[in-house]
Formats: sequence, C-alpha cells, structure tokens
Amino acid sequence: MIRRPPRSTLFPYTTLFRSGDSIDKQIKKKIEREEEKLKTNNRDLSLVKMKSMFAIGFAFTALLSMFNSIFDGRVVAKLPFVPITWIQGISHRNLLGEDYTDCSFIFLYILCTMSIRQNIQKLLGFAPSRAASKQGGNIFGAPTQGLK
Repeated sequence: MIRRPPRSTLFPYTTLFRSGDSIDKQIKKKIEREEEKLKTNNRDLSLVKMKSMFAIGFAFTALLSMFNSIFDGRVVAKLPFVPITWIQGISHRNLLGEDYTDCSFIFLYILCTMSIRQNIQKLLGFAPSRAASKQGGNIFGAPTQGLK
C-alpha cells in the first residue's frame, strides 16, 4: 500500500509552530509560578522586617526612658574634641557649664543605638538571613538582582 503525501505542503511547519506555542505556554506558566513564589517570599520578608522594627524600637524606647532618668544632667563621658556646632546641642544636652567636651547620656545613647541595632536584631532572631535579604528586594518591592 502506497501512502499519499499530506494535502498541505505546510504540514511539517504547522506542526513545528504548534509545538513551539505549547512550549511558550509552559514557560509562561513556569514564570508566573516563580513570580508568585517571589511575591510571597517578599511579603513574608517584609512582615519579618516590620515585626523586628517594632520590637527593637520598643526595647530601645524603654531603655532610653530608664537610662535618661538615671543619667539626666550628669556628665557620662569626656570627648577628646569639641563637636561641631549643630551636634553640640545633643552632645551637651542638660549639662551645666560651657565645656563642650562634656558628653551627655543622650548623645552616647544615639551613637550606640545606631551602631548596635543590627546586631541586636540578629541576636533576638528578628533579622532575616543574608540570602533572604538579597532576594527580598529594595524599598520599591522589585528584586535588585533582576534589574539591569
């Protein structure tokens, strides 16, 4: 028995194009699934960051009120330099005298909280891992690795 050729001369090409469409649809579905996973991870990371911000803020506010009542008006340190004028108001807050090398508690508190906040977040388990932070994106919600 002799087989007849297909009626259309475009037969092999139309089959090829149809299989390409199904591959494109599969790729699109896979991309959509990955984007949904990324959105979910980004939302979870933002929630962890928000919780840590509130917890650490509450802890530092409680410490500030306690230590401020103890050290208010007392010299707690002697600076080896005279601070610039716009910092003198904080560094010499509630201290008697004109010696601007005297340091108030609030100035040291501000310096310490700026320097140790990240470490306390890690210690209490509120800070995300480095890998999660890299995947989390920037303030606009887009991942930084995907931008070029």
